[in-house]
Amino acid sequence: MNRASYRWWGRRGLRFRITLIVTAVALVPLFGLALLAGRTLGPLLVDSVDGELGAVLRAANAAVTAGRTPHEVPGIDVRVLDTAGAPIDGRKRPRLGSEDIADLKAGLPVSVEGDAGGADAVQPWRWLGSVVTAPDGAQRLVAVGAPLVGVADTVEDGARWLLVAAGVGALVATVATWAGVRAALRPVTRMRGAARHLPQGARLPLPAADDELRALAADFNALLVRQEEAVERLRRFTGDAAHELRSPVATIRVQAEVAVTNPDPELAHETLRDILDEAERLTALLDNLLALARADAGELPGAEPVEVTTIVRDVVARASPGGPQLPRVRISAVARQAWASATHAEVELVLDNLLRNACAHAVSEVVVSVPASRSFVRVVVDDDGPGVPVEHRSRVFDRFYRVADDRARTSGGTGLGLAMVAELVRRRGGEVAVGESPDGGARFEVSWRRHPG
Repeated sequence: MNRASYRWWGRRGLRFRITLIVTAVALVPLFGLALLAGRTLGPLLVDSVDGELGAVLRAANAAVTAGRTPHEVPGIDVRVLDTAGAPIDGRKRPRLGSEDIADLKAGLPVSVEGDAGGADAVQPWRWLGSVVTAPDGAQRLVAVGAPLVGVADTVEDGARWLLVAAGVGALVATVATWAGVRAALRPVTRMRGAARHLPQGARLPLPAADDELRALAADFNALLVRQEEAVERLRRFTGDAAHELRSPVATIRVQAEVAVTNPDPELAHETLRDILDEAERLTALLDNLLALARADAGELPGAEPVEVTTIVRDVVARASPGGPQLPRVRISAVARQAWASATHAEVELVLDNLLRNACAHAVSEVVVSVPASRSFVRVVVDDDGPGVPVEHRSRVFDRFYRVADDRARTSGGTGLGLAMVAELVRRRGGEVAVGESPDGGARFEVSWRRHPG
C-alpha cells in the first residue's frame, strides 16, 4: 500500500473502516466456499448416480449367475455382453469402445456420450460393469448405464446460486456490521455530546460496563482534573507574579519621586542605592519567572553525567561569608565522587538557591553534606535558624509561598527559590524534602538519580 492509499485510508471514518474489513473478511471465505462447492457439486451428483447403478448391477449379476434374465429398471439400461463387448441379450450394441469395455471389465466406471441405442448422441451416460460366470461356464460382462440428465445444468446453476448466496451473505454481514458498529459507537457519541456541554468542574458519567468506554471516560475525567489544576496553577501563578512584580516597581517609583521632590545629594545617593536594590530584586524575580516558564513549557535539555561533589565545593566557596554578620558555611561528610544524571547548570542553580535560602535564615552556621548512596546522589543542607514549622513544610516549595514570620518578610526573597529547586530536581526524576536539622534549624535534602555510567 503506497502513501496515497495510507492517506486515503486514514481519512476514512472508524465505522467505514471496520465495516470494510469485516466485509472483506466475510466475502473472501464465502466466495471461496461457493467456488469449492460448485466444483464438488458435479462429482457428488455423479457419485450419487454410481451408487444407484451399483445396486442395480449387483442384482443383475446375481440374475445372470443364476441363469435368469436381469430385471429392467426404469431409467437404467441393463445389458448382458460377452467379454468382447458383443451383446448377448439380442439388443443393439451399446456405444462403448474397446477401452470402455476394458475399463468396465476392470470394475472402473465409464462416462460416454450418447445412449445405448444411439437415439441421443449428446446426453452423457454413466456405465458400471463387472464380469460374471453364467451357469454354462461362459464369461459374461454385465453392464448397467443411466443418462446423466441435467447434471451439467445442475452444476452450473448450483455454482451460480452459491455465488449469489455468498454475495447476499457478504451484504448481510456488511449491513449487520455497519449497524453493530453504529450501535457500539453510540455511547461514544453521547459521551462526545456530554463533553461538549460539560459545565465547569463537572465530570463525564462513567458507563456501567467495565469496558474500554469506561476506561476512556475515566481517563478523560483525569485529563479534565489535570487541566483544571493547570489552569488554577496558572491563574494563581499569574496573580502572584503580578503582586510580586508590583511591589518592587512601586518601591522604585516612590523612591524616584522622593529623589525628584527632595534634591538633597545625600538623600539622592541613598535613594539610588535603594532603587538599585529593588532593581536587582526585580531582575532576580524576572529571571526566576522566565526559568519557571521554560520549565512549564517542557524545555528539558538532555541529561548528562554531572559530578556533584565538585559543584558543591565551588558553590560553598562562593557562599563563604564576606563579613562578621553572615553565617559560616562549611562542608561535612562529602562523598569522594557522586555522578548525577542532570546538567551542570541545573545542579549549580539548585545548590545556589538552597545555600542562599539557608544563609538567609541561619543564625551562625550552614552545613552542607553529600551522603553516600547507591541509587541516588543526595545533597543535604542544614542551618541553625528557626526552621520550617511542620504546618508549612508541605507548601514551602510552592511558588511565591513564604513562611509568615518577621525573618521571611525582611529577607527580601521572591518566594521562587525553593520552587525552582523543586522544579529542577523533580523533572529529572529526583526528590526534594524539608525537615528538621540536628542543629535545630531546617534541613533541605535533594536527590538526583545516579548516572548509570
